[in-house]
Formats: sequence, structure tokens, C-alpha cells
Amino acid sequence: MSKDGLDKAADAIKRTADNVRDAIHEEEHRAAADAEKARRETLDSELTGGQKTKSVLNEAKERTQAEIDAAKREVRKHT
Repeated sequence: MSKDGLDKAADAIKRTADNVRDAIHEEEHRAAADAEKARRETLDSELTGGQKTKSVLNEAKERTQAEIDAAKREVRKHT
């Protein structure tokens, strides 16, 4: 295999590893967001306004992080 062939193979392996890592992170963030929403729905009457706000913001943060990980994979697909 030539140097270029080895470089291409190494790049493909790195891209695959990066995609797998980002897919795992995306799912972790989505699960955390879903858990935060379920927690808020379960404890709704027991949470203060501040706690509900913090929970909504935490859910939004987790969903945003999941979208970032998905976008990274999408960018890699097109480069």
C-alpha cells in the first residue's frame, strides 16, 4: 500500500471513530434531556419556579449539545 493509501485508510479510520464517538455523545445528551423532562413532569408540583426554570434550561442545553454532535457528523459526511 502506498503512502497515500495508508493516509486515506488512516483518515477513514479516524473519521469512523469520530463519528461513533459523536453518535454516542449525541445519544447520551438526548437521554439526559429526556430524563430531565421526565423528572420535571414527575415532580412538577414539588418544584419551585426557579427549579423548573433550571430544569428547562438544562434540558435545552442537553438537546443543543446533541444537535452539535449530530451536526459534526453531518459536516464530516460532506467533507
